[in-house]
Amino acid sequence: MRIKAFVATLLFSAGAMTMMAQETPENACNTNSSISHEAVRAGNFKDAYEPWKAVMKDCPTLRYYTYTDGFEILKFMLSQTNKGTPEYKAYFDELMGVHDQLMQYTPELQKKAKGIRSVARSKGMKALDYIQLAPAPDMNVVYTWLKESVSEEKEDTPSAILFYFLQASHDKLKADPNHNETFIQDYLNSTQWADEAITKATKESTKKSYSTIKDNLVALFINSGAADCESLQAIYAPKVEANKTDLAYLQKVIDIMRMMKCTESEAYFQASFYSYQIQPTAEAAAGVAAMSFKKGDYNATVKFFDEAIDLEDENMKKADLAYRAATVLAHVKKISQARNYAQKAISFNPNDGKPYILIATLYASSPNWSDESALNKCTYFLVVDKLSRAKAVDSSEEVVNEANRLIRTYSQYTPAPSDLFMLGYKVGDRVTIGGWIGESTTIR
Repeated sequence: MRIKAFVATLLFSAGAMTMMAQETPENACNTNSSISHEAVRAGNFKDAYEPWKAVMKDCPTLRYYTYTDGFEILKFMLSQTNKGTPEYKAYFDELMGVHDQLMQYTPELQKKAKGIRSVARSKGMKALDYIQLAPAPDMNVVYTWLKESVSEEKEDTPSAILFYFLQASHDKLKADPNHNETFIQDYLNSTQWADEAITKATKESTKKSYSTIKDNLVALFINSGAADCESLQAIYAPKVEANKTDLAYLQKVIDIMRMMKCTESEAYFQASFYSYQIQPTAEAAAGVAAMSFKKGDYNATVKFFDEAIDLEDENMKKADLAYRAATVLAHVKKISQARNYAQKAISFNPNDGKPYILIATLYASSPNWSDESALNKCTYFLVVDKLSRAKAVDSSEEVVNEANRLIRTYSQYTPAPSDLFMLGYKVGDRVTIGGWIGESTTIR
């Protein structure tokens, strides 16, 4: 009997020790993690909730999926709870706490496994959950979190976070007009990062996602009311004067005003002038040229456009500068010089139809080179040649519509074949237009 009792005692002790071994914190964590994770995978979020909470409390760095499971569990609980109740708020606060705990332990989790998202990314994801699920979202809170996120992630920011960041900035603008300049800068940053993300992407689906978001960002900005020239003038005019020695700030103003086609604004002129004084660039010189034109100093206008062309490296931009110089000269009736700059624009960009249209209008404004009125009317054949050439090289709607309109206008001034016959010319002959024009055309 004593032997049997001794054996029974040993067996009981061994069982107790086994149970004690099974109940170590590490084993309990692994058990709860396994139970909760399998329940989440099966969609049994209620059954997963308690063991998951135990893992979060006792072993927060055990596995990364503890957090991804937690997001699913709590979002399910929230979906089953009325939004205005204390129970809903408790689950929501717990969800925000999961985001915070993940950010706290991210460095440790990243040591254990690859592919763990950054703290900045998690802050952005927290903001998205807050927007969608908070009982009463505070957009100032949203904006702060999103700005912190995108400022670190930049072109690696998920496309949805980029959009909600600018949306939050827009919401702040609606509440506070003084946020206008910051909103504009937020827009510039967002679109720049979207462009960089598109360039960086290797998958077409990713490129498409960022391209769609870029379109949405542009639409949001255009519809914001912050994009008109009057608003930009009011924002930047005093600040340009206060920052007239800050080249980086001046260049930012120039870029914004040019992008928004506000190059007739005084703020653009002043920013260009101060920027040019510090460091002459093509854009600054072009701005000073525009300022000189507005003041009526046309010689200075052309001088600064010449300098801008010399400073510019890209042919497309050189072409635009040369064309702008040509329009200035045309405005002051220096038609021969205007043609020279239009031809220079064509040499830089042969596929732009606008310089051809300008040359056509210059010829039409000065048709008289002969004592014979019928020969003078041949100038309009050459005018139509230039307009046809404009359409041939440039199929843009703007160019084609304008060229067609002018062709209809000037074609009615060409001479009748009978008028030319008396002068020894017939259809198909070549005739050289004299005077300053000096080009040949075909009679038809």
